Amino acid sequence: MRPLFKSRSFHWTLALLFAAGAALLSESLLPHRASLIGTSLLHEKPYAPAQDMQSDPNLLFEIPAPKPLSNRIVEYHLNVQYLPDSKELLGQQTLTWKNPGSLPVGELYLHLYPNAFESKDTTFMQESGGKLRQDKSQSNNHGSMRLLSVKTLEDQDLTRRIEFVQPDDGNQNDHTLLKIILPQAVNPNEKITIKTEFKVELPVAFARMGYVGDFVMAGQWFPKVAVYEPVGTRGRTAEGWNLHQYHGNSEFYADFGIYDVKIKVPSSYTVAATGFPIKSPVDDGKVKSYQFYADDVHDFAWSASPHFKYYEEPFSAPQVPGVKIKLYLDPKHDALKNRYMYAAKKALSRYSQWYGSYPYSTLSIVVPPEGGNGTGGMEYPTLITAWGVSEETPDLELERVVVHEIGHQFFYGMVASNEFEEAWLDEGFTTYAEDKIMESDFGLIANLPIEASYMTSPEALKLNAWDYRNHSEYADNVYTRAKLVLKAIERQVGSNTMDRVMKSYFNRWKFKHPSSSDFQKTLEDVTKSNWSEFFNQYVYGSMMVDYAVDSIKSKLVKGSGSPSYESTILVTRLGGVSPSVPIHFHFADGTVLDKVWDGKEASIEYKLTHGAPVDWVKIDPAYTLVLENKHINNYMKTTVDEKWKIRLHLGFAQLLETLLSWIAW
Repeated sequence: MRPLFKSRSFHWTLALLFAAGAALLSESLLPHRASLIGTSLLHEKPYAPAQDMQSDPNLLFEIPAPKPLSNRIVEYHLNVQYLPDSKELLGQQTLTWKNPGSLPVGELYLHLYPNAFESKDTTFMQESGGKLRQDKSQSNNHGSMRLLSVKTLEDQDLTRRIEFVQPDDGNQNDHTLLKIILPQAVNPNEKITIKTEFKVELPVAFARMGYVGDFVMAGQWFPKVAVYEPVGTRGRTAEGWNLHQYHGNSEFYADFGIYDVKIKVPSSYTVAATGFPIKSPVDDGKVKSYQFYADDVHDFAWSASPHFKYYEEPFSAPQVPGVKIKLYLDPKHDALKNRYMYAAKKALSRYSQWYGSYPYSTLSIVVPPEGGNGTGGMEYPTLITAWGVSEETPDLELERVVVHEIGHQFFYGMVASNEFEEAWLDEGFTTYAEDKIMESDFGLIANLPIEASYMTSPEALKLNAWDYRNHSEYADNVYTRAKLVLKAIERQVGSNTMDRVMKSYFNRWKFKHPSSSDFQKTLEDVTKSNWSEFFNQYVYGSMMVDYAVDSIKSKLVKGSGSPSYESTILVTRLGGVSPSVPIHFHFADGTVLDKVWDGKEASIEYKLTHGAPVDWVKIDPAYTLVLENKHINNYMKTTVDEKWKIRLHLGFAQLLETLLSWIAW
């Protein structure tokens, strides 16, 4: 998710052939697909009539991957209907879960995320104050999820076996995590299927989901099973469930699997969704029925509106064999369609080139209407929401949001970290990659020294999202400081080696759940060096770099011949270690001297003898220390002219007076 205001040629050819000969190929290709996932998945025979895709955006032109890319722990079959008058979703779900561990499991846990909005007393609302980014929920805005029934596949009623749990804070008013005691334990590698009926009351667009007028964004809209982690996953020494409530700062964590989703909306609506349609929509004049399929993903989202302006373009690049980019625009943004498309193509091309091929056949971009940006700037597998701009000629924030959210298709979508506990592995990595595209393709270079100066409350990156004091501290650390940590590594190892580190990490951990230590090991394997000190300070610890010129003293040295001066300069380390600290010495006669300190000790003293005294010293004059956040103490002048002393004193006094007046107000 982007914090705002502070972004297959072969398979495509096959897809076109498939479209041209759908009647001949549907029986030969699609039954083969069904055999991979079980005959119960496809209840109706898919077909793809030859129609104009511009007028009908949901025909089957995509060909699924021939074999699993992930472990497919879960399988969802969902039916949902959107009721526009009441702004509700009515759903039925059949969920199959496979035990990936080595012990019997006697309970399931489901995330009921919409319950975060059912009252002002939920954990999410208490922690966020009803505000996320620049978007504030209205006082009477509500959302909820109610389970109408919970049964086994054999129709055994489980409603007496369910209870809400609050493992993080004990808040009894929080109903975002549900425990189900199973009739019998699920043995290792065995499966259980449960059926639920549920109703979702959608809030007015806020915190990634909801409605604005006729527009609806369904994110985190169904009962989603939690992640059961076997031994070794993210460093676990004992297997078990990873359980957390929905918090004000946290995003999500789920296992990979299969989704078969039927969506019913009013006839005038167009639906954008994760995955691809497996048949043309059926419209009875009142209700339009869609069916989508996705595999090797860990979430499913959809959006609908009767006003979408729909565009699609096939796209391929050297590492992108073929993707259909689908753009669902609010009409007011129609003139900007080329900018959204261009940003999407650049992002897909660059990320696939740098890290690994995008393996899905579609990418959908939803641009929300005015008032709907509470749902904007968010990532879901194969679907992102962009930012709905209000200006006729918006700045590059439009492209940046698209670039950022598509980056999440890689770091989040495929490299599926635990966003509850290690959000930096998603947000920081994506922000780092986003900056590279904004520089290489849009000419926008990040001002790293300024960004580092924003880090006034540095905290550990490997921290539960809700353990940061507020949203600003969370965003500053997991987005910006995390990016700076990656940039600092890049400065040490060089850009080519850093590219190999990032690509190795992606390919080693795609379709898995890595941890911070897994990234550290990848870094160490590629660079063949130990990074424990660095990670202890900047990842597991809260340090920033801080080197200061502590003092400058000069004295005349007596002797025969020309006079000379001995200057003594004390430089101290007040923060974490940087292995290369440039120091620039300037003498009164204009002579300059540059030295590099290894920065390890608490301080270093330089004694320099020259025909003139040192008149000023500056640490890191070219701003190469990416994690240095207190540049004010990097410079010291030996003497200050009296008139400047007076001016500096008055300036400080006026600044102090202004600050005190703000506090009083």
